Amino acid sequence: MMTEITEKTVREIAVECPATVRVFETLGIDYCCGGRKSLRDACSSADVPLERVAELLAGAAKIKEAGDDTLWGTAWLDTLTAHIIGKHHGYVRQEVPRLKALLAKVMDRHGVNHPEVRQIDSLFAAIAQELATHMLKEEQVLFPHIDRLAAACRGHLEPPPAFFGTVERPIANMVADHDDAGAVLAEMRRLSNGYAAPEGACPTFRALYDGLEGFERDLHQHIHLENNILFPRAIELERGGR
Repeated sequence: MMTEITEKTVREIAVECPATVRVFETLGIDYCCGGRKSLRDACSSADVPLERVAELLAGAAKIKEAGDDTLWGTAWLDTLTAHIIGKHHGYVRQEVPRLKALLAKVMDRHGVNHPEVRQIDSLFAAIAQELATHMLKEEQVLFPHIDRLAAACRGHLEPPPAFFGTVERPIANMVADHDDAGAVLAEMRRLSNGYAAPEGACPTFRALYDGLEGFERDLHQHIHLENNILFPRAIELERGGR
């Protein structure tokens, strides 16, 4: 059993049991952009003991929390796109203005002694702008087409044509955007020392780092749902699968 799970990809584990995402987040194991690595290789990259991770994953698999048992791998794709827009796109649009305001306050009060905050502010502005464009492309072009694919499947109809040809083309662009976002998130985490507020930091500084870490966590889950579930299933559906 141990050998079986260690040779599975992180993506496969997260898709089969969404509760394991909490373990991956806690240990710093990339399950979204880097989800194609085997668990063994992912543990090696993150420098965490494979045996301990396997134990934690086994425990997580037994946890039944609200939302954790939602198996998006079998839900209708238009249900999944609606979930992504409502939960994750909504979260980004809600949090970006709040975090920008916190960054401005912390830079004003602590920027001289903590120049890393200015770098984080620049990176966050870049990722916020990229996400705004990215989400519009999904909501106005890609997701409506995926919804039509799902409707055609339910009605046993031929997949609808699209001006961009195969759905793989816009998906490849979205995945590239995700890779860029993942790199920015990793750099923000490095600059903030793992979102550990400096000793004696004020409540605003602590709230900023707490908010940025929550933003990272949500974006990891967001990318996971798209890269590892929605996009592969949309490609399969277009090819005549289900």
